[in-house]
Amino acid sequence: MEQCHFTPDHYLESMLEEIPNYERLEDETARATAGIEAREILELGTGTGETARRVLALHPQARLTGIDESPPMLERARALLPAASLVVARLQDPLPPYPFDLVVSALVIHHLTPAEKRDLFARVAAALCPGGRFVLADVVVPEDPADVVTPIEEGYDLPDRLDDQLAWLRDAGLAPEVHWSFRDLAVVAATRP
Repeated sequence: MEQCHFTPDHYLESMLEEIPNYERLEDETARATAGIEAREILELGTGTGETARRVLALHPQARLTGIDESPPMLERARALLPAASLVVARLQDPLPPYPFDLVVSALVIHHLTPAEKRDLFARVAAALCPGGRFVLADVVVPEDPADVVTPIEEGYDLPDRLDDQLAWLRDAGLAPEVHWSFRDLAVVAATRP
């Protein structure tokens, strides 16, 4: 995959080509948000709005705040998500200073180092309302090396083992459960008690 140079015009095409089971991952991400009343949603790494579109279909009354470091991607997302508040920001930046019922991220946190992931998980936990949920969908390092099917660019893609990320989520004060996994992809739903 191109290093941070995805273009909005070809993003979906690139994802479908590069990530086996991309559509399933997106569908399972949305499914993992079901069962809670989400009035305020934060999406980390909104991109062109593919994940948000699916999540908002399950939570049509919710308000979405989306962050992404790419202005062109957010410009494309604005067309799909006209009512959303879309902000140019990095995952390492402070999160918006108000509580969320649901935080969602798909295929972006694997760009962070382990220390940055742990820091982000703690900030997400602090941003969630009690009973709120963090849904993390991403590329992981599988137990069996034969399960690596998603192309990884050294120095840009920094996936970690799923069990490590589950431990970091627990350390942040969340109760994580694996909602779905297949080969080197996983969807985790982590609830704030």
